[in-house]
Amino acid sequence: MQPTVSDFLVSRLREWGVERLYGYSGDGINGFMSALRRAEGNPRLIQPRHEEVAAFMACGHAKFSDQVGVCVATSGPGAVHLLNGLYDARKDHMPAVAIVGQQARKSLGTDYQQELDLMALFKDVASEYVQMVTEPAQARHVIDQAMRIALARRTVTCVILPNDVQDLPMEDPPREHGAVFSGVGYRFPQQLPEPADLDAAAAILNQGEKVAILAGAGVKHAVDELIRVADLTGAGIAKAILAKTMVPDDLPGVTGAIGLLGTEASDRMMKECDTLLMVGTRFPYVEFLPEPGQARAVQIDVVPEALGVRYPTEINLHGDAGATLAALAERLEPKANDKWRKQVQGWIDDWWEKTEARAATEATPINPQRVFQSLSPRLPENVMLTCDVGTATNWYARNLKIRQGMLGSVSGGLASMGNGVPYLIAAKLCHPNRPAIAMVGDGAMQMLGNNALITLAKYWQEWEDPRCIVLVLNNHDLSQVTWEQRVMEGDPKFDISQELPEFRYDQYAELLGFKGLVMREPDDIDRVWNEALTADRPVVINAYTDGDIAPLPPHIEFEQAKSYLASMLKGDSSGLHSAKLSAKQMGRSLFKRKK
Repeated sequence: MQPTVSDFLVSRLREWGVERLYGYSGDGINGFMSALRRAEGNPRLIQPRHEEVAAFMACGHAKFSDQVGVCVATSGPGAVHLLNGLYDARKDHMPAVAIVGQQARKSLGTDYQQELDLMALFKDVASEYVQMVTEPAQARHVIDQAMRIALARRTVTCVILPNDVQDLPMEDPPREHGAVFSGVGYRFPQQLPEPADLDAAAAILNQGEKVAILAGAGVKHAVDELIRVADLTGAGIAKAILAKTMVPDDLPGVTGAIGLLGTEASDRMMKECDTLLMVGTRFPYVEFLPEPGQARAVQIDVVPEALGVRYPTEINLHGDAGATLAALAERLEPKANDKWRKQVQGWIDDWWEKTEARAATEATPINPQRVFQSLSPRLPENVMLTCDVGTATNWYARNLKIRQGMLGSVSGGLASMGNGVPYLIAAKLCHPNRPAIAMVGDGAMQMLGNNALITLAKYWQEWEDPRCIVLVLNNHDLSQVTWEQRVMEGDPKFDISQELPEFRYDQYAELLGFKGLVMREPDDIDRVWNEALTADRPVVINAYTDGDIAPLPPHIEFEQAKSYLASMLKGDSSGLHSAKLSAKQMGRSLFKRKK
């Protein structure tokens, strides 16, 4: 039988190194699904329960494998469902390709059932490349362009397949004027700035007496070079949330996360530094960077539009992070005085003591910080961590001490709820021999996580290492937004919009063939973690935590304190309880726990 257009596309994806796709069937994509069946698992189709989960998994695949994540959906509603996960990939600069079905060419423009203007629908999320295949000879260069652009520009691309085209016999382009012949393959170039710019940047760093480094996700493959530059300059290193697991916390001078989720050590370093080096980051919150004019700044990024956009940098180095840092290190003079590094390390040590003290604050029933504080020393050496959006992100950012060899990610730029469990499954499919832990709030769990657990149940038994844990912070509250209402709006908790129904995540886990565990009181925490980390199957931990534990920012502005007080005076349903807990946390931060 002559190969169809779909057969060719499937084989071409295999040539590009695609081992698995994440998708859901439907009549708009049936021809492509038939080709996947004929391919006999090479590449393999992973079937989640919802297209949004598929797109999140494609993004997670890219994050945990450094390969293109590919997702597949039918026309109309299937295509729409992909958008959130694809925007997650785009905002975090992850390479992803969406392959989407469409109605037959002859019916386009007639408002046919499930017909949408998919070119318009995907034009923003896949703005670098979205194309519809309208004849067989076009298929070759469309899929090649989609893959190469996604890889090279670390972005989302989209291929639209009308259902009648999918089953047409494949044709190579004719060797004539107007035809296009494309090929497979892309290798990242090693980009270096001009030597004069490297010299100028090194001069600024050599002159600085209090150097601070802000590392973003772009340092993933440049950590050794980053550490060398930090040691030569005596700098401290603050991390944007996507770089949380890239730079180990047990190295000298690593201050931890920065921003609203960040540490006091990072905040103090930025307030007192005289020189700033930003590497591979588009960190958005300028209020947590040095005052303009306070610090001379250098920025390194492989993407030119990221340069000079967050802080008035003096020298912008357009180049690969690893190669540029290595070239910069050759021009740096070792700092003779380690006074600044020692001062930064003092703030770091003080911060870790504060996290321990805050975690010891009594709560009703469990302080969520204590759950994370207990997990931190128990983290397996090669663990993979995924964290959903909500207050769980605060405790992930602050209370877990990352060691070398660990991997992790969050929904950074989009900050979308629902990513945690899909990321977890994608990570385990990429690395079935490594343990993995997802940290998810009850809001995100009820939104998408419970659904994604069914997909986890389908695939986990094939993994070499079955350790796969979903921690659910069950506080019956959309607590991150509740705190934002209090602190940003000066409003009391809006119970109707914020309260969540009780759900027995542990019992649901048992129905799926997992182990379900419960943390009801502080004495359960250590025992449950020990049991979960030695289980022979996936575990869901139903942790009853206190939603009124405030995710305190590194510094509290007057307006924030004023708004919080106003919200309490307006009759917050948890006002007295949350005020007492906040006072206790602040007190423990000031006086620390006696050892």
